[in-house]
Amino acid sequence: MTTATPILSVSGLTKNFGGVRAVSDVSFQVGRGSITGLIGPNGAGKTTTFNLISGRFPASAGSVRMNDHNLTGLRPDQIAGCGIARTFQGTRIFPHLSSLENVRIAALAGAKVGFWADWIGLRAAREAEAQAEHRADEILQWIGLSAYATETAGALAYAHQSLLGVALALALRPKLLLLDEPFAGMNPGETVQAAEMVRRIRDDGVTVVLVEHDVPAVMRICDRIVVLDQGAKIAEGTPEEVRANERVIEAYLGADTDAES
Repeated sequence: MTTATPILSVSGLTKNFGGVRAVSDVSFQVGRGSITGLIGPNGAGKTTTFNLISGRFPASAGSVRMNDHNLTGLRPDQIAGCGIARTFQGTRIFPHLSSLENVRIAALAGAKVGFWADWIGLRAAREAEAQAEHRADEILQWIGLSAYATETAGALAYAHQSLLGVALALALRPKLLLLDEPFAGMNPGETVQAAEMVRRIRDDGVTVVLVEHDVPAVMRICDRIVVLDQGAKIAEGTPEEVRANERVIEAYLGADTDAES
């Protein structure tokens, strides 16, 4: 459910790559406890906006705030420490490790126990290892991957690898989750299940922002939608408002929506 209090405030966000302006003066807010969609045609600047919010790229101008914290200029690890986790287009997993080992590593990172402690056998490190194992088991079961816990991650089907990427992000215990094309490569049935998973993530208290090209899925699950075109925001509102917006229809909804951002 969306509340009046924003968890994320993006103001005047701009990114230049040499002489190319990829994102231009983009502003929007994300309500706590909401699902917000970020959509637009190929080259609209959606993933670049994610990269700016998560600190992967420094902004050329503008600011990003989470609650009362200014995230502008922070490193990705510092931003993650403030409670933001993200997934990526494609998968960012350890392909030669099992699904369980992948999530356990992420859970250990979220526990903030120094790796040196593990080497010298401190009790806190041993306890953290056991807790990470337990949390990894819980997350895999919750996300529907418990049957693949011992499977090598790189051998999983693409849809399952995408879910594993979400599991890794959840292991960090985020307050805000950025999902980059979570339904890519999924068939209609898998998309329905993944969309339900996103709702459950929100219902468990994690605010969600997603970039996605599956417009019908976005319209079904999002509380609000922000539309970008050529790096600029052209519309924002409820799914019904966005669907009826003439600029959005002209720039995106009436065009081929299968291109990647």
